[in-house]
Amino acid sequence: MSRPKVAVIGAGNVGATVAHQVLARCAADCVLIDVIPGLPQGKALDLSESAPAGELAGTVWGGTTYDFLDGAAVAVITAGIARKPGMSRDDLLATNAAIVKQAAEQIRVRAPEAFVLVVTNPLDVMTWLAWKTTGFPRARVLGMAGVLDASRLEYFVSREMGVSPRDVRAMVLGGHADTMVPLPRFTSVAGVPLTELLPEEAIARLVARTREGGAEIVSLLKQGSAYYAPGASVALMVAGYLGDEKRMVPAAAILDGEYGEREVCLGVPVVLGARGVERIVELPLADEERAALRASSAAVRAGIATLREKKFI
Repeated sequence: MSRPKVAVIGAGNVGATVAHQVLARCAADCVLIDVIPGLPQGKALDLSESAPAGELAGTVWGGTTYDFLDGAAVAVITAGIARKPGMSRDDLLATNAAIVKQAAEQIRVRAPEAFVLVVTNPLDVMTWLAWKTTGFPRARVLGMAGVLDASRLEYFVSREMGVSPRDVRAMVLGGHADTMVPLPRFTSVAGVPLTELLPEEAIARLVARTREGGAEIVSLLKQGSAYYAPGASVALMVAGYLGDEKRMVPAAAILDGEYGEREVCLGVPVVLGARGVERIVELPLADEERAALRASSAAVRAGIATLREKKFI
């Protein structure tokens, strides 16, 4: 029985890490696609040569044309320019929108049944653009960010409390930006709510660091942005889809009435399975939390409005 194919568009640090994580964690083959000659082939060869010493079961190859998308079960869009120190995710919008639109057009033609995961920033706006461009059902187009933001909060909580990160479960809603909405009430350590374990000032500090998690790494690296945690987050979502795991994770989904929002992409809890987004879970938000989510939605809508002004849609 052949393995499903996961196509990763963009063979930079994020794309290559996605491929490595998918090969290690999923029963799938992987193809890297990039416009730079030699880059996807070289990354694929390096990954292939690691298989004897590691635990990579699938096959990986690379190419510079969109022909390699043909028949993909999953298409992951990581292509785009990375953030530099001082740049916001929105600073990337115009350049990355052109890249994502082209990729989405090719996915529509060459992999019409694919489940699409978007990683390119500004993530919520790019996910919305990919959905509009492909014309796919909203259940089959999803942005990665919520898993990443929750993972960052989980790590920070584990360090603060001196516990295993595996015992921490976090929930982060909203856009993948400064307006994200971490939810301490729905974050727990071995089932115990975080609000019962840490004082308010400690929680506020961890929430603030989560919001700045990507910028903190950008400032340390000087060039480029995070890729290990994003790669692992994508692989978790690919495994949830291919394995029909029915796993509930926070992710950037297209909303159609949930949380009182329509025609916008926003981080919410989704159940991920073989049909893609099998359902969106609506949490009972407090007034302050709901107001923060509305503010986050407004920021994403502003990015979508810019796409319209620039004629990407």
